Amino acid sequence: MPIYSLERWTPVVAADAFVHPAAVLIGDVIVGAQCYVGPGASLRGDFGRIVMGAGSNVQDCCIMHSFPGQDALLEEDAHIGHGAVLHGCRVCRGALVGIGAIVMDGAVVEEEAFVGAGSFVRAGFVVPRRHLVMGVPARVVRELTGKEIAWKASGTREYQELARRCRMGLRECEPLREAEPDRPRFSDSQAVPLHQLK
Repeated sequence: MPIYSLERWTPVVAADAFVHPAAVLIGDVIVGAQCYVGPGASLRGDFGRIVMGAGSNVQDCCIMHSFPGQDALLEEDAHIGHGAVLHGCRVCRGALVGIGAIVMDGAVVEEEAFVGAGSFVRAGFVVPRRHLVMGVPARVVRELTGKEIAWKASGTREYQELARRCRMGLRECEPLREAEPDRPRFSDSQAVPLHQLK
């Protein structure tokens, strides 16, 4: 996988984390225990430190970066959706940043808060604990329900399990020329999309 030291900084990846071979880690990057970093993600610790706390995930095509001397920080169990951009911000324990969202410098997504898909969180904005923000620019929409917070925690556990599965079973291969008869499904997970949560 493309992992690069820069001057005296070498990325750190916990033994039980998974970083996809198509992700890129540069310089001052610290990936904690049980983390998942998806294909196409770029964690550039060339100006400031990038930290992924234990159990957090950065999905496909995400970017983490910061201004010189500033950190980009994910606390424990933070969950970053596909294609999100995080620049010099802090995403606190158990928070979720939705698909394609942008979170700018000095912004804080507090504990168990959600940033809606496609939202823009401006520099210095604070997303209140256990609240949903949405829009461009992001605005506080409402307080989250206990069911929504439990749904997110379950999804994060799925990604922690995916890190384990990928460490054990992901291998480069040649494709099959046709699907096998009775091709099995991946799992019998009970996970449902948030919009179907009742």
